[in-house]
Amino acid sequence: MSVAPEPCSGVFFDSQPACPVSRPAGLPCEAFFLQAMTTNPTRKHSPLLTRWTALLSLAAAFVTWELVSRYGGLPAFILPAPEQVASRFWRALADGSLLTHTAVTLAEILLGLLAGTVAAMALGYAVAKSRLFERLVAPYLVASQAIPIVAIAPLLVIWFGPGMFSKVLICALIVFFPVLVNTVVGVRAVPRALHDLMRSLRATRGQIIRRLEVPAALPVLLGGLRIGATLSVIGAVVGELVGADKGLGFLVNSARGQYDTALVFVAVFTLIALALALYGAVAWLEKKLLSWQESHA
Repeated sequence: MSVAPEPCSGVFFDSQPACPVSRPAGLPCEAFFLQAMTTNPTRKHSPLLTRWTALLSLAAAFVTWELVSRYGGLPAFILPAPEQVASRFWRALADGSLLTHTAVTLAEILLGLLAGTVAAMALGYAVAKSRLFERLVAPYLVASQAIPIVAIAPLLVIWFGPGMFSKVLICALIVFFPVLVNTVVGVRAVPRALHDLMRSLRATRGQIIRRLEVPAALPVLLGGLRIGATLSVIGAVVGELVGADKGLGFLVNSARGQYDTALVFVAVFTLIALALALYGAVAWLEKKLLSWQESHA
């Protein structure tokens, strides 16, 4: 059934004249413009099916682990059984050491993720809007990614000390590039026709950024943030492995030196849980911020 179009009001641009284009009746003006920028054609799967698939995969992994540890003839300091790791987890949780080290690593991750994301978004927007600026900074950005973070982490620890700042800096550096690239791609993906339309309605620069460029770049930007959220965990651990007296990376180093492999597994599983939690938080944020895609797809 066809829907009769109706003109947009001037509410979208804050008391500007009526929009010269038409939109379907009942569709808010802002949603009409955002719908023109992107679509969401992905196929949806049942959440229950996805959940059961993940649980079955996890159960299969644990059964395989149990069988290999029990019948593989490997000593416990090489491959501890799941029950040994669980017992070590409760001991570390009871004495408070696991929570202490986890809190330190989580603080480094969150601060590094925040600092890297803010810096990447600011620089990425400037690169996306200026080809000259892109030519100036591109060689340095590419060169920074050609050097593995493991190679420069010892230098950063030497320069800035073994405290939290060096770990936050390492996290920020490893998060920076994927978020920057996605910011550039997202901002440049905004159709030029929409920019022309905004200017014809005498929208200010702030309105163009807030109402057009940010919503248009958001899907791509949040994709980069998903990658950055998981990479930030790697950055924190790399910094702690190089030099630290607390944190999950330090716990891995300490347990490895004592051949306490069960504790190494506990620290690794805690890091995996942190990465999954951060990834899930970004996915939840993406669902909330991009709910208009599903409503008007």
